[in-house]
Amino acid sequence: MPALQFSIQQVDSASAARAGTIVTDHGTIQTPIFMPVGTVGSVKAVTQQQLNADVKAQIILGNTYHLYLRPGIEILNKAGGLHQFMGWHKPILTDSGGYQVFSLGSQRKIKEEGVTFQSHIDGSRHLFTPENVMDIERNIGADIIMAFDECPPYPSEYQYAKNSMELTHRWLDRCIARLKETPDLYGYTQNLFPIVQGGTYKDLRTASAQYIADKNAAGNAIGGLSVGEPEAMMYDFTALCCEFLPVEKPRYLMGVGTPWNILESIALGVDMFDCVMPTRNGRNGMLFTSKGVINIKNKKWATDFSVIDDGFISNISNYYTKAYLRHLFAADEILALQIASLHNLSFYLWLVGEARNQILNGNFYAWKQEMVPILKQRL
Repeated sequence: MPALQFSIQQVDSASAARAGTIVTDHGTIQTPIFMPVGTVGSVKAVTQQQLNADVKAQIILGNTYHLYLRPGIEILNKAGGLHQFMGWHKPILTDSGGYQVFSLGSQRKIKEEGVTFQSHIDGSRHLFTPENVMDIERNIGADIIMAFDECPPYPSEYQYAKNSMELTHRWLDRCIARLKETPDLYGYTQNLFPIVQGGTYKDLRTASAQYIADKNAAGNAIGGLSVGEPEAMMYDFTALCCEFLPVEKPRYLMGVGTPWNILESIALGVDMFDCVMPTRNGRNGMLFTSKGVINIKNKKWATDFSVIDDGFISNISNYYTKAYLRHLFAADEILALQIASLHNLSFYLWLVGEARNQILNGNFYAWKQEMVPILKQRL
């Protein structure tokens, strides 16, 4: 099967934003795009049917670390891969599990070979190497697979960030070599995205972006941001990486973020985003809307019988009222978590879709400048 294809339909005249199309063997993705996070093969509180019909998701994420531990690679292989196992037949991207492994702190040990870590489930010990992570991702079967990398914490000392970046580069070369040695398992093409690292040091970020660009991968990712650094710094380093990552390949900013983060990063030239924020914050009562941010648990919404959000077309957001959703949270009803998650995800997908429309119509930058302060408002 052919490798991933990316084409650009329009570039914004006042920024680096672009509207593009990614073609994979499981379908077409219109960019810019937000990817709901389905860590263990499930987007929390949302069914696959709802992802299709209500959220209108075009691609979702799975996580190598979590899927490796549970249900395990043998079961996923017997099922025919994650698409078949979970009944999702559109594109899937898998993170390499590097971020999860490194977040384990004292439960893991980094060496040249790879990372030894203890399972958060039962304490059992495991080893991730670039080679076996590629094997795991082959068995999971995602359309886009991420290289195994080290994500340094913020802040990091310069030498630590440099050593970490160089290790990530050596691991990338081993990932590429391993994929060349192994076939796609399920009759469709898997596409590797390398990850730019380098902490918050401009020379390291520049060197890493150039190293990654030279690999001529199907697409490229920017990692190690949105890990605690100031928002302005995140934008500066995103812009820096985009200067060196190829224009003709999709750019993925990992783990970002708020609606305004996404719009600002689209303006810098980013095409793909993921974050747990819409579902995680939704389950805690925070709603992102076209008019600003709502804490639906506040008493002020108890008698507000207007719909959650009338600023875009949505089966969920235009149907349930704020008062009803607040009542569900107060009553500790599971339905509250589902409605809030569906609303937030639907809003995120609407937002990137509208950003695309504005790019195509030549109005993106002015629209973005108007929308960002609105989205930040606390209602």
